[in-house]
Amino acid sequence: MRELSLHIMDIIENSISAKATLICLEIIEDKNSDILKIIIKDNGCGIDEKDIEKVKDPFVTSRKTRKVGLGIPLFEAACLRCEGRLDIKSAKDKGTEIEAVMKYSHIDRAPLGRIEDTIMSVLLYPQVDILYKHIVNEKEFNFDSREIKKVIGEDLTLPDILQWIKQYIKEGIDEIGGGVY
Repeated sequence: MRELSLHIMDIIENSISAKATLICLEIIEDKNSDILKIIIKDNGCGIDEKDIEKVKDPFVTSRKTRKVGLGIPLFEAACLRCEGRLDIKSAKDKGTEIEAVMKYSHIDRAPLGRIEDTIMSVLLYPQVDILYKHIVNEKEFNFDSREIKKVIGEDLTLPDILQWIKQYIKEGIDEIGGGVY
C-alpha cells in the first residue's frame, strides 16, 4: 500500500469486524531514535492463541467472500522491508493488539498518509469509539471520540461535525510536526 494509514485502516476494519467498541491507535514518531511505531488495540472478540501466527499467512482468512487475507501479511512485509517487525498479541474475548515497528528514515518506508481520513472512517461507525494518540519526540496530540460525544452528542456522522473533526486532527498532527513524509 502506498500509505501506512491504509494499513492502519485495514487493521481497524478487522477490529470493527471483531465487534470492537473501542479502538486505540497510537503512533510514535521517535525521530531521535529513528523509529516509527504504530500500535492498534481493540476490545473485540480476540484471536485464539493457537491462531495468532496463522493470521500472518495470506491464505488463512475468516472471510467468506474470498480465500485470502492480505492485510496483516502486507503490513508485516512493509515493516520487515524497513528493518522492523509486526507483533500480534490477543486473548479470546478480550481483544487484540498489533504493534508495527520500522526504521523511521528507511528509504522504503511508506509515508504515514492521511491519518485524519482514517479516523473519519472510524467515526462513521457510531457503536465504535476511537482513542488516537500521536507522539513526535516530546510533543503529543490526543483525540478521544468519547470526549467529543459528551459535548456534541452521540452522532458524529453529520457532515459539518466530521469536517470540523478532520480539520482538528490535521491541525493537531501538523502542530506536533507529525506525519511528515
